[in-house]
Amino acid sequence: MILGREVRILREADVRAALDMATCIDACERAFAQYSGGGAETPDVISLGVPEHHGSVHVKAGHLHTQPYLAVKVASGFPDNIDLGLPTSDGLVLVLDAVTGAPAAFLLDNGFITDLRTGAAGGVAARHLAKDQVWNVAVIGSGAQARYQLDALAVVRPGFTRVRLWGRNPQRAAAAVADLRERPGLPEDCVFEVATDVRTAVEGADVVITATAARSPLVRGEWLSEGVHITAVGADEQDKQELETAVIARADILAVDSRKQCAAFGELHHALSAGLVKESKAVELGQICSGAEKGRTASHQLTVCDLTGLGVQDVAAANVVMANAEGLGEVVKI
Repeated sequence: MILGREVRILREADVRAALDMATCIDACERAFAQYSGGGAETPDVISLGVPEHHGSVHVKAGHLHTQPYLAVKVASGFPDNIDLGLPTSDGLVLVLDAVTGAPAAFLLDNGFITDLRTGAAGGVAARHLAKDQVWNVAVIGSGAQARYQLDALAVVRPGFTRVRLWGRNPQRAAAAVADLRERPGLPEDCVFEVATDVRTAVEGADVVITATAARSPLVRGEWLSEGVHITAVGADEQDKQELETAVIARADILAVDSRKQCAAFGELHHALSAGLVKESKAVELGQICSGAEKGRTASHQLTVCDLTGLGVQDVAAANVVMANAEGLGEVVKI
């Protein structure tokens, strides 16, 4: 028996106290660069469907070679939970010491890290791919990422003045807009509106954020304005799709968090299946972050970032939490 081992238990309030959006964006940016540069270990995602309850569970893990902790994250998404008065996403993160492999912490964060780091990835994408000045934003979806993606955008492009949000359920869309109007950190003079349809939301937008569980395209290329940037985060399973494949084909810059992963089940996957693009069209976001590839270079460019979620994002966020964890949570002996 090994004596004297300790594990820290951090609950959602503790994790929130240790991790903010701006810090998470910077940490994820470094993680993307390290991933694309070969400085990370990322096994394939385990995806478990729960079809009878319209839910899914994803297990993601990763190790950044320079970081003291590695992480294994379990995240669940059950959209019908909203009818039960429960969160639609949940999860926890197991943190392990990278030197010994011993458990170091359990982050019982109720899915907060997943939500924050997914938003942060959108912030990284917008930092490198959106126009310098963003006025109008379209949000397709009314769930957690409708909030977190805007939180991140407000960090890297804080001047937006209008957000049009469309959701499949009008009541939920209205509730999301009401929430956004009171959400700290968003531009105070921004106007938030419910759009009657996707086209109305998208037309005239400088940034389009898609964050849905759609299984057929919602956004059509003919609706897009010159110079728009699109952050697409919903296609995290093979049959999910939010963008018309023509959007991918038209993109002047197509960024992906992982070329391998997006070719398997991202927006890129559908364009490849349709024969509209070659895999070589996609550049990894980490290559742009490191300077190996260029981001936006002209205001007229159509840019797309296909985000399927990487375990290194969870590792990056978990390491920030652990660095700020002193005095938080509780420490138990094992």
